[in-house]
Amino acid sequence: MGKILVFLFDGMTDYEISFICHVLRTDAGKDIITVAYEDRVIKSQAGFNLDPDCTLSEVVDLDVEGLILCGGREVDIKPSLMRLIKRCDKERKLLAAIGTAGTIMLAKSGVLDEATYTTPLTAWTTKYQYVYGIQDPFPRDNYIDKRLVRDRHIITAQSIAFLDFTLEICAWFKLFQNHQEKHAFARLVKGA
Repeated sequence: MGKILVFLFDGMTDYEISFICHVLRTDAGKDIITVAYEDRVIKSQAGFNLDPDCTLSEVVDLDVEGLILCGGREVDIKPSLMRLIKRCDKERKLLAAIGTAGTIMLAKSGVLDEATYTTPLTAWTTKYQYVYGIQDPFPRDNYIDKRLVRDRHIITAQSIAFLDFTLEICAWFKLFQNHQEKHAFARLVKGA
């Protein structure tokens, strides 16, 4: 059973990753492991209390198939998280980030320097500079104005594209036999 890490933090936008975690666990048989900086309850933006399975320090050497990062308004991006992101990038494991915080985590770790991506942050304002304490971490020449962008093992998505995000991660793990099967599943979940 492959292991997928999901990073939890206070104020995370849990709806962006709930469906993909459900599909990966129930349909793909993946072991979803939630991680956080500390062993304590995390409160999502929706008000859900989430209890992480382990801390980042406990998964440093764990063999994983990927890392999923969700959005949120603010996240403290510590060196331990950046090391994990860089390790997954170096090993060409799935790096899937959605929304504001998710894409900022990838940008700050430097993995978007050589990849095309999307983000809801089309401009780095003084507010973001104040909140994150950094200059714009995004390599703006690599930005693509789309709902979702996949560049090799890196998937980035706008906050509203959580169904597209789910479909593309499923495609990454080859859960569809062909394009028609992916399209049929998309019609089913989107109702179109």
